[in-house]
Amino acid sequence: MTNSNSESQAAAAPSNFLHDMIAEDVRTKKYGDAVIQTRFPPEPNGYLHIGHAKAICIDFGLADEFGGKTNLRFDDTNPEKEEQEYVDSIMNDVRWLGFDWERLCYASDYFDQLYEWALQLVKAGKAYVDDLTADEIRQHRGTLTEPGKDSPYRSRTIEENLDLFTRMKAGEFPDGTRVLRAKIDMASPNLNMRDPVMYRILHASHQRTGDKWCIYPMYDYAHGQSDSIERVTHSMCTLEFTDHQPIYRWYIEHLGIFPSNQTEFDRLNITYTMLSKRKLLQLVQENRVNGWDDPRMPTLCGLRRRGFTPEAIRAFVAASGVSRTNGSTDVEMLEHFQRDDLNRRANRAMAVLRPLKLVIDNYPADQVEFVEAANNPEDPSAGTRKVPFSGEIYIEQDDFRETPPPKYYRLSPGKEVRLRNAYFVTAQSVVKDAAGVIVEVHCTYDPASRGGNSPDGRKVKSTMHWVSAAHAISAEIRLYDKLFAKADPYDLEEGQDVLDNLNANSLEILTTAKLEPSLATAKLEDRFQFERVGYFCIDPDSVPGNLVFNRTLALKDSWAKIEKKSGA
Repeated sequence: MTNSNSESQAAAAPSNFLHDMIAEDVRTKKYGDAVIQTRFPPEPNGYLHIGHAKAICIDFGLADEFGGKTNLRFDDTNPEKEEQEYVDSIMNDVRWLGFDWERLCYASDYFDQLYEWALQLVKAGKAYVDDLTADEIRQHRGTLTEPGKDSPYRSRTIEENLDLFTRMKAGEFPDGTRVLRAKIDMASPNLNMRDPVMYRILHASHQRTGDKWCIYPMYDYAHGQSDSIERVTHSMCTLEFTDHQPIYRWYIEHLGIFPSNQTEFDRLNITYTMLSKRKLLQLVQENRVNGWDDPRMPTLCGLRRRGFTPEAIRAFVAASGVSRTNGSTDVEMLEHFQRDDLNRRANRAMAVLRPLKLVIDNYPADQVEFVEAANNPEDPSAGTRKVPFSGEIYIEQDDFRETPPPKYYRLSPGKEVRLRNAYFVTAQSVVKDAAGVIVEVHCTYDPASRGGNSPDGRKVKSTMHWVSAAHAISAEIRLYDKLFAKADPYDLEEGQDVLDNLNANSLEILTTAKLEPSLATAKLEDRFQFERVGYFCIDPDSVPGNLVFNRTLALKDSWAKIEKKSGA
């Protein structure tokens, strides 16, 4: 008999060729008895985003799985764009995601060694000082169909190159006047191998080395050697570095150093999401968002402020798989994993976002009773709470219609509904203001239906949440939606910029919401399911007496329907 469920699960299992590669290297003892060593190497020029979460989970997760170690290394070779603020935020985000590093390293730790290796290549006739400008170097590089041409300075003697390079280090030349280039092959079909720049002159103070250096190594020169110094066995990076792998290998081979190995995998691209650090910085600088941790941002600190959990992000990354082909993942998949996580962990509460007063005319005046409600039906250990109920409550404006449309099962004149955990009520009349807007609904209740069940077994088609008016607390509610209006933010018309596709309705702020009193003691990192509304968390802007809640997600789960339809 075929186990179709097992087959379905196996067919849906995410691919991970990196895991298979490391498993084979361990089996064959490719690196002898050395432990698996990986590294996560961000440049500290911005905040980490959801795309980095994939690299973090791969670098740290695979090392953990095979009993190895992971270094956190900052590739800080560009002092004009790097700041301590970014260093601190990156360390915080890695730890929040659930990982820790074996060693904290910086590319700047290796500046002296990198310089000595550069001298070694110059002395071997494999590097030269070039006086061409950046534009001239670009022009000499050629095209994909035409070879490049040698710089007129490529034939300098070793002695002349040594002299000029040491003088570059000594600060004798202005920025941009000279570079050190590797002497490889100006006719290579890979443009990156056409004498890549190793060092440029940059009289800029570095956050860690101060003014010690006025020449700085390029990423392609520093990266592989940094891996080698740290004896990284598996250097994993995204596919855009595939064409750079020959440079990585060329430097290691010609220097005769530890043979770190680079392997590329697909980037994490998500619909309705932009992951360009340059563009994210532009959003912040132009005040299109409220900082790097704006809950609409795809940064890890933004997701954290919105109420996302590290467990959900790790589960999403694992399910998205690892391949050698770039694709796009539906944002609903990420949201599905977050809803699934919050459904299990978030306590329930009642909150009315757009309140309408409901007066129960036959409820005893000044009576208050307490109904019992489960904190989390998914977790019996979470217990129950007592929620106050009185003759005046708030319901959602959308839960009442004076003239209901077809198939409207919520409250309307003469219709009976259930108030969650409380009573059956039937609407009788309305009160309107001078403009004709309904400001109050009057109803009656059935005292025998306490707990939300009728003793005569009659059924109602709608159950509504509510908050006692006399006991409600006020709060500001921030309803966040997708930052971009298009699934592909880079789907541009002529003359458009990607920021032209921002969603004008990505944030709605409600200031009149009414919440059950138990939420008055909510703290940062607390997460709730507001029943029938969505998942919410406390925002850091909250102060005692003035709570602010961010909507993490609405309750609707489109991805679950997609999975069910596809048979996954």
